Amino acid sequence: MADKTVNSQITDSVTQTNTQVLASNPSMAMANLYTSIGAALSNMNNNATNANQQAQITMQAATVQGINALTSIGTAVLGRAAEEVVEKDTE
Repeated sequence: MADKTVNSQITDSVTQTNTQVLASNPSMAMANLYTSIGAALSNMNNNATNANQQAQITMQAATVQGINALTSIGTAVLGRAAEEVVEKDTE
């Protein structure tokens, strides 16, 4: 019957390979976690920038509408005053 012992160099090689695979799992998990966190933070930053831009556009439109309202009130008051002056002159 043949000798069934395994060379110690082979068993050492297999053991080292298994140890290397087991040892790399935590570092791979942390790398995946950091990658996911980085992607989430960049999406959050992009969303905040977009929200800020949209808010600025809304505020600018509100300012323009307010200025238009103020100037149109002035024009209406001047028109009314001019109408009263013209009516008094014609009497």
